[in-house]
Amino acid sequence: MNKQEMTLDQVLSQRREAKREIVNVDEPTAKLVIFELQGDWFAFQGEKIREILSQVDVFFVPGCPTSLEGVINVRGDIESVISLHELLQLPESVDMSSSSYLLGSGAGMSSTIRVDKVVDVVDVLLSNIHKPPTTLPEHLRAIVSGILQFKEKTVTALDLDRIFADYSHGLG
Repeated sequence: MNKQEMTLDQVLSQRREAKREIVNVDEPTAKLVIFELQGDWFAFQGEKIREILSQVDVFFVPGCPTSLEGVINVRGDIESVISLHELLQLPESVDMSSSSYLLGSGAGMSSTIRVDKVVDVVDVLLSNIHKPPTTLPEHLRAIVSGILQFKEKTVTALDLDRIFADYSHGLG
Protein backbone atom coordinates (compact mmCIF):
# COMPACT_ATOMS: atom_id res chain seq x y z
CA MET A 1 0.00 0.00 0.00
CA ASN A 2 2.77 2.38 0.89
CA LYS A 3 4.39 1.64 -2.42
CA GLN A 4 1.16 2.50 -4.31
CA GLU A 5 0.78 5.79 -2.45
CA MET A 6 4.34 6.72 -3.34
CA THR A 7 3.66 5.93 -6.96
CA LEU A 8 0.49 8.01 -6.92
CA ASP A 9 2.35 10.90 -5.30
CA GLN A 10 5.09 10.58 -7.87
CA VAL A 11 2.60 10.60 -10.73
CA LEU A 12 0.82 13.65 -9.36
CA SER A 13 4.14 15.39 -8.79
CA GLN A 14 5.21 14.65 -12.35
CA ARG A 15 1.94 16.01 -13.72
CA ARG A 16 2.37 19.23 -11.76
CA GLU A 17 5.94 19.60 -13.06
CA ALA A 18 4.84 18.89 -16.62
CA LYS A 19 2.14 21.57 -16.46
CA ARG A 20 4.71 24.11 -15.27
CA GLU A 21 7.12 23.31 -18.10
CA ILE A 22 4.63 23.49 -20.95
CA VAL A 23 4.41 26.94 -22.44
CA ASN A 24 2.21 27.07 -25.48
CA VAL A 25 2.71 30.37 -27.25
CA ASP A 26 1.35 30.81 -30.75
CA GLU A 27 3.36 33.84 -31.67
CA PRO A 28 3.10 34.91 -35.31
CA THR A 29 6.13 34.34 -37.51
CA ALA A 30 7.34 35.56 -40.89
CA LYS A 31 9.34 33.59 -43.43
CA LEU A 32 12.35 35.59 -44.61
CA VAL A 33 14.85 35.05 -47.40
CA ILE A 34 18.11 36.43 -45.98
CA PHE A 35 20.81 37.40 -48.46
CA GLU A 36 24.13 39.21 -48.60
CA LEU A 37 25.16 42.29 -50.58
CA GLN A 38 28.68 43.66 -50.14
CA GLY A 39 29.01 41.99 -46.72
CA ASP A 40 25.72 43.41 -45.39
CA TRP A 41 22.72 41.16 -44.75
CA PHE A 42 19.24 41.97 -46.05
CA ALA A 43 15.95 40.07 -46.25
CA PHE A 44 12.74 39.90 -48.25
CA GLN A 45 9.47 38.39 -47.07
CA GLY A 46 9.42 34.77 -48.17
CA GLU A 47 6.01 34.97 -49.83
CA LYS A 48 7.38 37.65 -52.18
CA ILE A 49 10.14 35.34 -53.48
CA ARG A 50 8.88 32.60 -55.80
CA GLU A 51 12.20 30.96 -56.51
CA ILE A 52 15.94 31.16 -55.84
CA LEU A 53 18.14 30.57 -58.88
CA SER A 54 21.88 30.17 -59.25
CA GLN A 55 24.19 30.15 -62.24
CA VAL A 56 21.97 31.75 -64.84
CA ASP A 57 22.96 33.45 -68.08
CA VAL A 58 22.01 37.13 -68.03
CA PHE A 59 21.55 38.66 -71.47
CA PHE A 60 22.32 42.36 -71.78
CA VAL A 61 19.58 44.54 -73.32
CA PRO A 62 20.88 47.76 -74.92
CA GLY A 63 19.26 51.05 -73.95
CA CYS A 64 18.06 49.94 -70.49
CA PRO A 65 18.85 51.85 -67.29
CA THR A 66 22.01 50.70 -65.49
CA SER A 67 19.92 49.23 -62.67
CA LEU A 68 18.48 46.73 -65.18
CA GLU A 69 21.27 44.22 -65.81
CA GLY A 70 19.40 42.37 -68.56
CA VAL A 71 17.04 39.43 -68.90
CA ILE A 72 17.11 35.70 -68.14
CA ASN A 73 15.16 32.73 -69.46
CA VAL A 74 13.33 30.85 -66.70
CA ARG A 75 11.84 27.74 -68.28
CA GLY A 76 10.65 29.71 -71.31
CA ASP A 77 9.60 32.86 -69.43
CA ILE A 78 11.70 35.99 -69.92
CA GLU A 79 12.38 37.80 -66.63
CA SER A 80 14.23 41.07 -66.09
CA VAL A 81 17.23 41.18 -63.73
CA ILE A 82 17.45 44.19 -61.41
CA SER A 83 20.65 45.22 -59.65
CA LEU A 84 19.78 45.77 -56.01
CA HIS A 85 23.29 47.16 -55.50
CA GLU A 86 22.43 50.28 -57.45
CA LEU A 87 19.04 50.75 -55.81
CA LEU A 88 20.63 50.52 -52.35
CA GLN A 89 23.59 52.66 -53.46
CA LEU A 90 26.13 49.90 -52.76
CA PRO A 91 29.19 49.21 -54.92
CA GLU A 92 28.75 46.41 -57.46
CA SER A 93 30.19 43.01 -56.62
CA VAL A 94 33.48 42.25 -58.27
CA ASP A 95 32.77 38.51 -58.69
CA MET A 96 29.31 37.97 -60.13
CA SER A 97 29.92 34.28 -60.94
CA SER A 98 28.74 33.19 -57.49
CA SER A 99 25.65 35.44 -57.44
CA SER A 100 22.19 34.12 -56.67
CA TYR A 101 19.00 35.34 -58.28
CA LEU A 102 15.74 35.87 -56.40
CA LEU A 103 12.65 35.63 -58.59
CA GLY A 104 10.21 37.96 -56.86
CA SER A 105 6.80 39.54 -57.25
CA GLY A 106 5.37 42.68 -55.75
CA ALA A 107 3.37 45.80 -56.63
CA GLY A 108 2.04 44.15 -59.79
CA MET A 109 5.55 43.50 -61.08
CA SER A 110 7.66 40.37 -61.43
CA SER A 111 11.43 40.48 -61.75
CA THR A 112 14.64 38.80 -60.74
CA ILE A 113 16.98 40.43 -58.25
CA ARG A 114 20.67 39.60 -58.26
CA VAL A 115 22.26 39.22 -54.82
CA ASP A 116 25.79 38.25 -53.83
CA LYS A 117 24.72 35.20 -51.85
CA VAL A 118 21.63 33.69 -50.22
CA VAL A 119 22.37 33.20 -46.51
CA ASP A 120 19.26 31.32 -45.36
CA VAL A 121 15.49 30.98 -45.56
CA VAL A 122 14.07 31.13 -42.03
CA ASP A 123 10.94 31.60 -39.96
CA VAL A 124 11.39 34.55 -37.58
CA LEU A 125 9.13 35.65 -34.74
CA LEU A 126 7.45 38.92 -35.68
CA SER A 127 8.36 40.28 -32.25
CA ASN A 128 12.05 39.95 -33.24
CA ILE A 129 11.60 42.31 -36.20
CA HIS A 130 11.99 45.87 -34.95
CA LYS A 131 11.05 49.19 -36.50
CA PRO A 132 13.80 50.71 -38.63
CA PRO A 133 15.90 53.34 -36.87
CA THR A 134 15.27 56.97 -37.70
CA THR A 135 18.97 57.33 -38.52
CA LEU A 136 18.61 55.42 -41.80
CA PRO A 137 19.94 57.21 -44.89
CA GLU A 138 17.21 59.02 -46.83
CA HIS A 139 17.32 56.64 -49.83
CA LEU A 140 16.60 53.63 -47.56
CA ARG A 141 13.81 55.01 -45.36
CA ALA A 142 10.94 54.17 -47.71
CA ILE A 143 12.10 50.63 -48.55
CA VAL A 144 13.28 49.32 -45.15
CA SER A 145 10.46 47.57 -43.29
CA GLY A 146 12.42 46.43 -40.24
CA ILE A 147 15.65 45.36 -38.55
CA LEU A 148 16.45 42.06 -36.86
CA GLN A 149 19.36 40.06 -35.49
CA PHE A 150 20.21 36.71 -37.09
CA LYS A 151 23.36 34.67 -36.37
CA GLU A 152 24.82 37.68 -34.54
CA LYS A 153 24.46 39.92 -37.61
CA THR A 154 22.07 42.77 -38.24
CA VAL A 155 19.62 42.02 -41.05
CA THR A 156 17.78 44.82 -42.82
CA ALA A 157 14.33 43.68 -43.99
CA LEU A 158 13.37 45.31 -47.28
CA ASP A 159 9.88 45.97 -48.68
CA LEU A 160 9.86 44.36 -52.14
CA ASP A 161 6.46 45.88 -53.00
CA ARG A 162 7.84 49.37 -52.41
CA ILE A 163 11.10 48.62 -54.26
CA PHE A 164 9.21 47.35 -57.33
CA ALA A 165 6.65 50.21 -57.19
CA ASP A 166 9.42 52.83 -56.99
CA TYR A 167 11.40 51.06 -59.71
CA SER A 168 8.48 50.84 -62.14
CA HIS A 169 7.53 54.51 -61.53
CA GLY A 170 11.14 55.54 -62.10
CA LEU A 171 11.11 53.87 -65.52
CA GLY A 172 7.90 55.54 -66.65
